[in-house]
Amino acid sequence: MKPALAGTAAALLLVTGCGTSQAATDTPAPAVQPPGDAKALFDRWNTSLAAGDLDGVVDQYAADAVLLPTVAGEVHDTRAEITEYFEHFLELRPSGTLVEPKTRALGPDAVVLSGLYDFAVTADGEPDTVQARMTFVFERRDGRWTIVEHHSSRKP
Repeated sequence: MKPALAGTAAALLLVTGCGTSQAATDTPAPAVQPPGDAKALFDRWNTSLAAGDLDGVVDQYAADAVLLPTVAGEVHDTRAEITEYFEHFLELRPSGTLVEPKTRALGPDAVVLSGLYDFAVTADGEPDTVQARMTFVFERRDGRWTIVEHHSSRKP
């Protein structure tokens, strides 16, 4: 594991409950408690993005995830399409900052993070900021939190 991601991995263990044992009574794992945990899931994704870690970014999306990205006009709903998008997006050296995040738990295994975020990018050697709206739907599957829906569009 890359040193920069070690703290993120530790935080993820807390978010996913992987660091604790489950009671023998088949008690369900604890639910995500907004707003903190949804932001931690975003931070995990953003850390991989800012590090330029293509596999780290793409691996956070579920196999059947839908990505409606900020700087592309197509729906990306296969791993190959999501990978291709991020190959190009990572060339901009993006790093996101939540500006006005809102979270809602949809149940013990799903949480929505929506609102506004800014992306610092570098295009043609020039720094720029892209202001955008976003919605992430995170779902816990087999004990692991994944992105199942991600929509991002430039802020009008």
